[in-house]
Amino acid sequence: MRLITCFGLLLVLPAIALVTKKEDLPINQIQVIGSHNSYKQAINPALFNVIKSQDSAAANSLDYEHIPMPEQLDMGLRNLEIDVYADEKGGKYAHPRGFEQVKGQPAFDKDGEMNKPGFKVFHVPDLDFRSSALTFVIALQQLKKWSDANPNHTPVFITLEAKDDSIKRKGFTQPEAFTSKTFDELDAVIIQNLGKEHILSPDDVRGKYKTLEEAVLAKNWPKLSQAKGKFLFVLDAKDRKRTTYIQGHPSLKGRVLFANAEPGTPEAGFMIRNNPKDEQIPELVKKGYLIRTRADADTKEARKNDWSDFEAACKSGAQIITTDYYKKSTHFKSDYAISFADGKYFRANPLFKK
Repeated sequence: MRLITCFGLLLVLPAIALVTKKEDLPINQIQVIGSHNSYKQAINPALFNVIKSQDSAAANSLDYEHIPMPEQLDMGLRNLEIDVYADEKGGKYAHPRGFEQVKGQPAFDKDGEMNKPGFKVFHVPDLDFRSSALTFVIALQQLKKWSDANPNHTPVFITLEAKDDSIKRKGFTQPEAFTSKTFDELDAVIIQNLGKEHILSPDDVRGKYKTLEEAVLAKNWPKLSQAKGKFLFVLDAKDRKRTTYIQGHPSLKGRVLFANAEPGTPEAGFMIRNNPKDEQIPELVKKGYLIRTRADADTKEARKNDWSDFEAACKSGAQIITTDYYKKSTHFKSDYAISFADGKYFRANPLFKK
């Protein structure tokens, strides 16, 4: 396996514990690698073949899986991405259509978790539904257990995608829309299962500044020592969902999640720029914003053994780089896998070299 590493490395920081004051950087001056759709398990091979016969490109984009999230954190990854679907009454996603398309597949929910009310965690309704944490509560409990076992861990960034886009294919399960009430419940579930002491919130960063953006531009991010043992959540959403989440919470006051807000708005602090070659990223990072970008998508880079986007992500200074390939693929032959130097997934940000 070939592991590509970023160049210009200043300092590889320990994944769990801080060692010296020199390493105690503000969290906007680090760079981490994490996973995309971190909960995702492989589609059953028989169902996958049916999907591929209908749309080979779409099937290829789904042809990956991840080890359990606590094991990713043990490796040193410091970003996880979790998709959440609202399920107010429970049972909405308990009987995926994929089981009708292909009989005899192994059960995906032996404990009946999908029948319980509350947020569910999976990728695509009816097709890509196998998950290492079927509910958001289970995912949070996994994080809490891991954090309690590693109390001095460096901060973990969690990208939350609130999924409610309608499914255009006839007969497929239609997600519930996220409303202000739904988002209130999402915040509450995080607090209930992680505890406020494990959360780095917009209020924590804003401090005495008038707006969150004002605090961010003043570099008011906490240092690693202040953020140890904590999780920082960001809502990966724009337009209606972002507006709904912010409504009634100017500068995200009282909210748990950061928003993917645009520069120049009171809520701006954490931004998602999926294109690592976006020329705005270095400028945004230097101003003080946190940026998440991607090293690969839809399995394309791995299939081509193309590290160019990862190298661009490293050079951009984006603090968070996501990948499906912190390990090489087990689904097709490829040498593609990424890390920083010495197989690490956490380092000082080269954009802040003194």
